[in-house]
Amino acid sequence: MRKPECEKAIRHLCHEWRKAEGYQGTPADQLSFGSFHSWLRNNYPQHLKFRSVMPVADEVERWFDQEFGQTWRN
Repeated sequence: MRKPECEKAIRHLCHEWRKAEGYQGTPADQLSFGSFHSWLRNNYPQHLKFRSVMPVADEVERWFDQEFGQTWRN
């Protein structure tokens, strides 16, 4: 898959993961990227195979942070 396709899917999957794992009541700033990344690797590994200047995990974490308003951490 190409990076823009993966980005769109991963941003959507951030919210699917939150529902699937029962984190709807967890404040967005307390959601764990590590937990999400593990879930993504186990369930949708094809979305982690794209070319990027940055390491793929860093790119995915940036999208996760943007989706959940955690960019202040960076």
